[in-house]
Formats: sequence, C-alpha cells, structure tokens
Amino acid sequence: MSEKNTQELESVLGSTHSRDFESFYKNNKGSLIDEKSAFNTYVKDLFRSRGLTQQIVFLKADIPERYGYKLLSGEKHTKQRDIILRICYAAEFTLEETQKALKKYEMQQLYVKIPRDALLMIIFNERPGSIIDVNGLLKKHGLDPLRTSGLQD
Repeated sequence: MSEKNTQELESVLGSTHSRDFESFYKNNKGSLIDEKSAFNTYVKDLFRSRGLTQQIVFLKADIPERYGYKLLSGEKHTKQRDIILRICYAAEFTLEETQKALKKYEMQQLYVKIPRDALLMIIFNERPGSIIDVNGLLKKHGLDPLRTSGLQD
C-alpha cells in the first residue's frame, strides 16, 4: 500500500469513529509521522508544494546552509524562535502556516498582545520584502530585529 498524503488521511479520518482508531492506525501507520519529526515533515512538504529547495530558503533566511540542514533533519535543535521565523518567512509561509510550524517545533506562537509579535504577524500578512526589509521595519518601530543564527543554541 502506498503512503497517503495529508488530505487522503483527513478524508479517511473524517469517516472514522474513535472505536476504530486502532484499525485506522494499523492501516495507515506507514503514512503517519512521529511527533519528533512533525516539524521537519510539515516544513519540507510546504517547501515542496511551493517548488522551493532548502538551499534557497536558507539563503533567503540568511541562515548558514549547513546549520539549516541540521535543523530540518532534526540533528540540531534551536531555542531561538527567530530562526524558525526566518525560515518560515523565507519560505513564504502564511501567518497560519507559520503559527502551525512554531507549534510543531514546540515554540511559542506569535501572540497579538506582544508588540513585536503583533508587528511580525502584520509582516507575515503583508510580505514587505526580504529579511533585511523585515528587520528594517522592526528597528523602525523600536523593536528587536530577527536574530541570526550566530548563537546556535
């Protein structure tokens, strides 16, 4: 049996009762991912759907390629939410996709009551340009720019 994509799984799940979960799980185990790889799979699927390579995203995000590859393979983990935000912005994720990526990476989602987060939410909706433009807008409003991966936690 071939691996099912997300839409196919959602379709099957829509007609699955909770008592049938074990059967659903057994029949679709090859298409399911574990929680540790949820972020990597989600992000790579979005890259693919947009016709983007990891290399292009890392260049646009101004993240060293080697470090970026390690983040997406799960070899490295960062505690810097700005790195994930850079990747999401460079890959042209919507605000909703970015929030989902942050959640899957087990990071705090953007929160409208935090001024910097509120501006970042606007930025993800408006797409003003490159990461440099994003940082310029943040600085213009007296807010910290998106940090680079210089401090790789």
